[in-house]
Amino acid sequence: MGVTVGMILGFLGIALAVALPGVGSAMGVGLVGSAGSGVVTEDPDKFGQILLLQVIPGTQGIYGLLTGFVLMMKLGVFSGNVLRLTTYEGFLVIMAVLPVSIVGWLSAIHQGKVAAAGVGVVAKRPEELGKPVTFAAMVETYAVLSFLASLLLIMFGLPLKGVA
Repeated sequence: MGVTVGMILGFLGIALAVALPGVGSAMGVGLVGSAGSGVVTEDPDKFGQILLLQVIPGTQGIYGLLTGFVLMMKLGVFSGNVLRLTTYEGFLVIMAVLPVSIVGWLSAIHQGKVAAAGVGVVAKRPEELGKPVTFAAMVETYAVLSFLASLLLIMFGLPLKGVA
């Protein structure tokens, strides 16, 4: 039993779903960490507030990883009986992961920028933490919607039968 082009495309879909949001999250979390380090150096008591802002852009990486796991289950990776996808099915897999891959990647970076700007608010007015968290959460909305779109496409929109 050989590997089909569709299988390669299916595994590329898994890689895109996991890697792109993960890279975006790493960049977003890094932006907030860089911005927050100086504040925490001056006032260590603000560590918890800065940490809250820092973890927010990390959720896109989680959404991508979960999408990758669901897709691995759908493709039979965990059971050891990997579906021998047709090329058409492989392209469908890639299309299904594009929402979480692209939106997860870009929204994590932009969410990191918003949260990093919020570090300045916490530095000057720590009692106003809710405002920068709300701003960052607004970006999260689109990451959640893209995650939902990819999950629905994978679970209900992929008519995967494979080849004999």
